[in-house]
Amino acid sequence: MKASIDRDGCIGCQLCAETCPEVFRMDDEGLAEVHTDPVPADAEESAQDAADNCPVGVITVE
Repeated sequence: MKASIDRDGCIGCQLCAETCPEVFRMDDEGLAEVHTDPVPADAEESAQDAADNCPVGVITVE
C-alpha cells in the first residue's frame, strides 16, 4: 500500500499526522508529508482513515 499527498492543497490541519503518525507527519513548512513508504501493514487502516477524513481530500492511499 502506498500513500501520497497533494501538498499544493494541504491546509496543514494535522489530522493525518494525528490519525496515522506511522505514515504522516508535518514538515517545517507546516504541511503534511508521507514519511513511511510503503505503508506498514499494521498502519493500513489508520492511513486509510486519514485519507477518508482529510478535510480537503488531498491524501490518496492505494
